[in-house]
Parts: sequence; C-alpha cells; structure tokens
Amino acid sequence: MSGAAGPGEDAYRRAGVDLEAASRAVALIKEVAGAASRPEVASGVGGFAGLVDLGDGRLLAASTDGVGTKLDIARRVGKLDTVGIDCVAMCANDVVCTGAEPLFFLDYLAVEKLVPEEASAIVEGVAEGCRQAGCALLGGETAEHPGTMASGSFDLAGFCVGIVGQGELLEPDRVRAGDAVLGFRSSGLHSNGFSLVRRVLDDDGHALDVFVPELGSSLGEELLEPTLIYVPTVLQLARAGLVGSAAHITGGGILENLPRALPPGLGAVLDTSAWTPQPIFGFVAAAGGLEARDLFGVLNMGLGFIVIARSSDADDVVRLARDSGFAVDPVGEVRDGSGILLR
Repeated sequence: MSGAAGPGEDAYRRAGVDLEAASRAVALIKEVAGAASRPEVASGVGGFAGLVDLGDGRLLAASTDGVGTKLDIARRVGKLDTVGIDCVAMCANDVVCTGAEPLFFLDYLAVEKLVPEEASAIVEGVAEGCRQAGCALLGGETAEHPGTMASGSFDLAGFCVGIVGQGELLEPDRVRAGDAVLGFRSSGLHSNGFSLVRRVLDDDGHALDVFVPELGSSLGEELLEPTLIYVPTVLQLARAGLVGSAAHITGGGILENLPRALPPGLGAVLDTSAWTPQPIFGFVAAAGGLEARDLFGVLNMGLGFIVIARSSDADDVVRLARDSGFAVDPVGEVRDGSGILLR
C-alpha cells in the first residue's frame, strides 16, 4: 500500500490539504534551493534534516517546522502550554534522524494581538521541549500582526541545529534487505493531520470539552497530548551502533516517511497486527466514515518514530528503548523492491 492516493488522502484533500501538491512543491523547491548552495552542503532539501560538513569529521544537521493547525485546537480549548513541546519535537525528532545531537533551538511566534501571559505560556512549552530534547533554547522572535491575522489567532514555528560525527551518521545507505523495522509508539496524533481531524470532528459535531469514555479524557485533552520527543533514546541507540537509519513519522504518515529512511531499491513490509493504534485513530476514522487502515498515508497510526536495525540487534534495541520508557516493538522487515506493504 503506497503510491496512489487512498481514501484518507482524499479526505485530507477535501479538508484543504493536498499531499500531492505538497510533494510537487518540495520537488520544485529542491531545484531552486540547489542554486543557493555552498561546497560544505552534504545533504539538502528532501531529507529529515539538512547536513553541512564542518570538516574534521563533523557535520551540522538542521531542521525547521511548525505545529500547524493543532494550534487552533489549543486556542479553542484555551490551553497554550503544550504546543511549544510539539514545536520542538517536530524539529528535534527530525534532526536526530541523522544521528545528530540537537544543540540549540530558536522559535518564531506570530500573534494577532500580544497578550504577555499567553506568549509566556507558549514559550514555557518550548522551553520544556528543549529540556526533553537536551538542547538550548537560544532565542526566538515574537511578532505582533494586527489586522493581518484572525482575532485571537497565532502561529508557532522554529528550527533546531545539531551535530554528528561522520562515522555516527544514520542514513539509508546503511540499510539492507532483511533488516528489522522497529516502531516507537506515539502518544496519539502528535502534530500532523489536524486539518483532517478538525474537519471530520467539527462536521460530526463533537465538542472539545465533553468527556469521551473510549478516549479516557475529553476530546480537547486527547488532541492536545504533546508529541513525544525521542531524541535521547535514539541517540543512545545510535551511539551503541544498534541502528542504521531512522524515520520521524509526521505528515504523510508511515507510507510517506518510512521510505525516506530506505535506499533506492528497497521497501518494507509491515505487520499491522504488531501494534495497536491508540483509540483516537479509530475515533477519527469513524467520524470521517473511513477505515482506520485508510489513514496510514495521513496520520502516524500509533507509531511516532521508526528505526531500522540488523535483525540480530532487534532485541537489544527493544530492551534499551523500553528501559528508557518507550514502548517499542518489531513491526516489519526491509525487503527488496520499493514501497511500503501493509499486512
């Protein structure tokens, strides 16, 4: 299951997000960016993080991202102190896909009207995310945009820079057929697919403040569960030589992101019975009139991060990750061919 748009992606397009257009835009931007380069650039647009060779066997890794339309849920619920964690997670988890240790983070907060207490709550979340990722909050920018944003709205983005030794790089070239695919459980939706989520839940008339028994919380609380930051554990696995490549499962879900951790000519087969997605995924699917399986090209479906290891190292990866507090399971195998096959 990969390639052609499925029902979930069609629903996402109806919600206003066109994944095919996004892919075309990246391809076009990659061409443009290629004309603004330097000799030190080792990897540019298209990876989870860009790489710059510093010499002496060291590389800088950098990634930028935002929180997206999850911010609308935070605004509507009136809880602003967790989306900063999401912002850091989106960037730092991308950086560690290269094996790089995040060094510092900077944020950009744009608001329609500056309310100091609200700005402080947002940045409090950013600082907490940096603590979890082990990087410094080096600075940022807060901009007030009266008359150009909807009343009460805001946007939050940032970027992260890390460092990695040449011999410690995680990259697709280290992957071989027969390698094990291991999935780190997510905390829920994380920070992707919210344009679809908001659309289907609003259309279905779900209130954010009403307790939902199958979720064990109100819908608003579940939707604002912060993105997990996998950085310290992934770094530990990388430094131990236990993993060769990694994928942060964000927009486009497993079907789009896992191939970015694989070299040309290799794909993967995943056993979808190897883990159980959190109830929110089935809840969203039902509200949108979709099968949960239809959402693998849009949402993380319960796996927020994936690493690839030699099959002989899989047990050690699981043990170390679980000792660090993460739920991790073998979920598939690398195979000859291309694309991601779901079984």
